[in-house]
Amino acid sequence: MKTLIPVLGDQLTPTLSALQHMRKADAVVLMMEVDEETRYVRHHRQKIAYILSAMRHHADALRAAGWTVDYVALDDPDNSGSFTGEVARAVERHSPDRIVVTEAGEWRVAAMLEAWETLFGLPVEIRPDTRFVASHAAFDDWAKDRAELTMEFFYRVMRRQTGLLMDGDKPVGDRWNFDKENRKPAKADLLMPRPLSFTPDAITQDVLALVAARFPDHPGALDGFDWAVTAKDAERQAKAFLKHALPRFGDYEDAMLTGERHLWHSILSPYINSGLLDPLDLCRRAEAEYRAGRAPLNSVEGYIRQIIGWREFMRGIYWREGPDYVTRNHLDHHRPLPDFYWTGETDMHCLSEAIGQTLETAHAHHIQRLMVTGNFALLIGADPAAVHRWYLEIYVDAYEWVELPNTLGMSQYGDGGLVGSKPYISSGAYIDRMSDYCGHCRYDVKQKTGPDACPYNALYWDFIARHEDRLKDNRRMALPYRNWAKQTPAQRKAVRAQAAAFLATLDAGDDAA
Repeated sequence: MKTLIPVLGDQLTPTLSALQHMRKADAVVLMMEVDEETRYVRHHRQKIAYILSAMRHHADALRAAGWTVDYVALDDPDNSGSFTGEVARAVERHSPDRIVVTEAGEWRVAAMLEAWETLFGLPVEIRPDTRFVASHAAFDDWAKDRAELTMEFFYRVMRRQTGLLMDGDKPVGDRWNFDKENRKPAKADLLMPRPLSFTPDAITQDVLALVAARFPDHPGALDGFDWAVTAKDAERQAKAFLKHALPRFGDYEDAMLTGERHLWHSILSPYINSGLLDPLDLCRRAEAEYRAGRAPLNSVEGYIRQIIGWREFMRGIYWREGPDYVTRNHLDHHRPLPDFYWTGETDMHCLSEAIGQTLETAHAHHIQRLMVTGNFALLIGADPAAVHRWYLEIYVDAYEWVELPNTLGMSQYGDGGLVGSKPYISSGAYIDRMSDYCGHCRYDVKQKTGPDACPYNALYWDFIARHEDRLKDNRRMALPYRNWAKQTPAQRKAVRAQAAAFLATLDAGDDAA
């Protein structure tokens, strides 16, 4: 029986479920670079280059392992431009008896896969994606009778299921979560670890030239591209993180420094999400570093929680809530994102740093995303769908299943508290506490009003005032509303006028704001 096996760009795993228990002699692996996938949003050019180069290298690895690979390049003159069109052409070329594919990661692509059996008149077996700890059914079973879907409780289920950082039935250290110990500000350190940098080989250079020619209007620079594009190099990056950065990752997980793009973060999410690295294997290796005394518990627990906690939880929410999740807008926000989200040209140093490095590298670490770019978008009342689209476009590790709940749910509170129990907002004080950004800014983080006042300060209180009816009964918002109530009418009026004036500059397109 001849089998056609489509392998998608985020399925670059040699043990992919679609490849399991298949006779290589009877199978053709189909890999497709298609215009539809590169243009459904304006992806950062490094993101496109990373995925295409990783796909081409993975195809070579599959061939070396004995698979027959039918590879369709983006610039193939006969390329139809879509997954379905390329599967149709492959069916004509190979006359398979059936199609076997691993389930898609996104609703949009899943709908394509589900239509193939009818379109092609062939049996289509869609296999579960076994690279995750929780299946769709397992997550739904956990969630079905709960009034609130709290990640912390799901995370504990994942810890018990995997046995990670467990001593019998109890968590190591008698605590599930060490997040309170992971909020230290950092200082510039000449001994700070640096992630490895990979020089583009001939395949990657060809891809970079292709992307430069075909996507001149997409955001982001291509100069300086140094991502790993093979499983071997991704593994080298993983080893470097586990040895050099993991020991202090926890302490400085939420820290930010001018000119320091990575600090002690792993920079492994692109490789995990595209399939070059096994997330559960990374967790087990991080645990081994703790057990061997080479990394402290707060760092290892924090890292494991990001993977089997948040990452698995985001996937569960995405598939449980359905394709209309993207339309939710609990706070009724509709302001467009300012143009500086695509240029980085703003006098607000924290935004300039976070956006600038994103445009240069297609990456920023999680606290820059949540408490700088995401926080600002939420405070100004940006349309959560527009914010989601920007994050999906701009980050190399962004796939909708993981990005959408993180952005619309956690960052923008668009789902009304399904993912996050409160809006993640702050004034400039938080950014000042966790970074050195404010010391480099033309605005004064200590001032609430006046021409030099940090915009985050007035915007924060304006947000509190605008959404009092929706949020005042949220127990986690009790303190901000008590503090708002303590302000005099004159103080309230002044700070809201300051916010209104700033928002007017945004609406007028003044990127220097």
